[in-house]
Amino acid sequence: MGGLYLGDLDFAPVDLDAYFARIGYTGSRTATLATLQALHRLHPASIPFETLDVFAREAIHMNAEALDAKLIHAGRGGYCFEQNTLFLRVLRTLDFKVEPLIARSRWARSRDRGMVRTHMALRVRLDGVDWLADVGFGACMLTTPLRMDVHEAQATHHEAARLVPIDGELRLEYQISGEWLPIYDLVVPAATPADLLAANWLISTHPDSGFHQNLVVTRTRDAIRHVLVNAQLTIRHADGQVERRELDADAIAVSLLDDFGISLRGDWSALLKEAAARPKP
Repeated sequence: MGGLYLGDLDFAPVDLDAYFARIGYTGSRTATLATLQALHRLHPASIPFETLDVFAREAIHMNAEALDAKLIHAGRGGYCFEQNTLFLRVLRTLDFKVEPLIARSRWARSRDRGMVRTHMALRVRLDGVDWLADVGFGACMLTTPLRMDVHEAQATHHEAARLVPIDGELRLEYQISGEWLPIYDLVVPAATPADLLAANWLISTHPDSGFHQNLVVTRTRDAIRHVLVNAQLTIRHADGQVERRELDADAIAVSLLDDFGISLRGDWSALLKEAAARPKP
């Protein structure tokens, strides 16, 4: 009694030619660490993290047909459940051993606040070693897989990162301005499709979700991160320089295309005006 069935996840194979064209990958199709690292670098540089649909109160679909149509063929992006479900399918199509994980976000939040687990990441096993892969954490996008059995600092294309064991989980931390800051707490056992679907529905529909209240768009390339939160565009350079710009609705539309590669949809005018009117983050 009282159960809830939300369906199942479709981890169907991906059209690799279409996906590789989308991210500009021309390398090996063998399941090696070098392949994983290359895909992990190119994916967030080409497929932006964006919450436009959630902000517009539109449903987020995780089935293969919807994800491929949106993220590969329509030139759009998505948030963690969309991005990492697609990435999982890509990796499995390449014969990687990969499982979904679920995490509790800690970024920009009190460390003792009881946040719900609403972030999806991936575990990839290569030659007996587990690697954390995650192409879906917005402003703190991971740019290379991390060894999950190493708890010291690991280099990325941007901030150094580390995975710290805490209460049976792994906390991802970034070193920012000389301080180790928590990003999320990762549950080590694999997540079930039912739990992922429930978390996706909750974060995309709950009125208190930050993605309902704020438009968030990010793109992470080797030397630069672009982060748009409502009307504030932050540009973080790998050398530590930071630029901030305040945008109006028209400038947000220009930034979506120029900085994030997202073409403006005809019915987004009111949406961008709403984002421009939001208070600073």
